Amino acid sequence: MINHTVQDAVNEQINKELYSSYLYLSMAAYFETANLSGFAHWMRLQAEEELAHAMKFFDYLIERGGSVTLKAIEAPIKEWKTSLACFEQVLAHEQKVTASINSLYELAQKEKDLPTQIMLQWFITEQVEEEKNATEIVEGLKLIDARGTTVLMLDHWLGKRGKE
Repeated sequence: MINHTVQDAVNEQINKELYSSYLYLSMAAYFETANLSGFAHWMRLQAEEELAHAMKFFDYLIERGGSVTLKAIEAPIKEWKTSLACFEQVLAHEQKVTASINSLYELAQKEKDLPTQIMLQWFITEQVEEEKNATEIVEGLKLIDARGTTVLMLDHWLGKRGKE
């Protein structure tokens, strides 16, 4: 059975992952409104991925005999000045999630909760990928801004995610 300290922290992480899903869904709506369907497609897939992450934590608590406590999800913002500003927020948000997962891992170490440490290894690896993907997009958008290249080329590229 999972101890209450770790259980509470995992419940907080579920809320953060659900917020992440909401945030990316809000970004998808923003890009749909801007007629950037490739960007919106990428964000929708990201929202689904974050929901899957929340469910991994949800299922883990149940498997460990813990109690899931769902809390209110904060409403995300819905507008950004530019595509770059939006993706810069994606990167900053993923860095925040990484810090949260790292803190959860440190708590599991402190509480000598080996099963939670093992489960969190997957998330630690996943966050490396999440930050890498966001960084690549931010850097691509910066290149587009610097060189005047059309943002539609990047939109087309993002629209291919999951279709190959």
